[in-house]
Amino acid sequence: MKEIIRLENITKVYQSAGIKTEALRGIDLVVYEGEFLSIMGASGSGKTTLMNIIGCLDSPTSGKYYLLGKDVSKLDDDPLSEIRNEYIGFVFQQFFLIPYLTALENILVPVVYSKKRFSQKEIEAEKILKMLGLEDKKNNKPSQLSGGQQQRVAIGRALINDPDLILADEPTGALDSKTAKEIMEIFVDLNKKGKTIILITHDPAIASYAHRIIKISDGKITT
Repeated sequence: MKEIIRLENITKVYQSAGIKTEALRGIDLVVYEGEFLSIMGASGSGKTTLMNIIGCLDSPTSGKYYLLGKDVSKLDDDPLSEIRNEYIGFVFQQFFLIPYLTALENILVPVVYSKKRFSQKEIEAEKILKMLGLEDKKNNKPSQLSGGQQQRVAIGRALINDPDLILADEPTGALDSKTAKEIMEIFVDLNKKGKTIILITHDPAIASYAHRIIKISDGKITT
């Protein structure tokens, strides 16, 4: 199987006012193409720091991170930004939609920062909206959408550049249980279609949608 991610002895140390905090302490992890992986941990366990490194939003203090076979551990901000936009789609607990843009326009935001043809992507965005059951909401602003609909738009935004990897950080945290189930079923469907998904959560019921669950505590993988 093709490796999407390989982490080798990853550490992350934060320093503030002369005090060192070890957020990650020797993380080893391999994620294969087509996997659906949940990373579980309590608040302060290091799971968000780990996601930030996997998502090229932050760099490790030490260790190696290979994304699609390329060592991205020590890259600067600009190449990391290009990698994020090209290969990774993000879905967060807070939807981070732009309030004055429509659902369609919000999905298209990452295209502005890519090298892909906008007109072609607009057709793809329409198809994504239909897949997500939002074709009749494409001209609605976020304030005219429910929480679940806003998260669907956020998922559409993560998909528009056809990323190899989708990172979802507590994607159901702001939703009621019925809507959370609907959102998780979308992730299951995307995984069946071949997307590699890494889900960060503290909720065992949400983690159970994944094929593999790892647990992190005090900056170390425990299972």
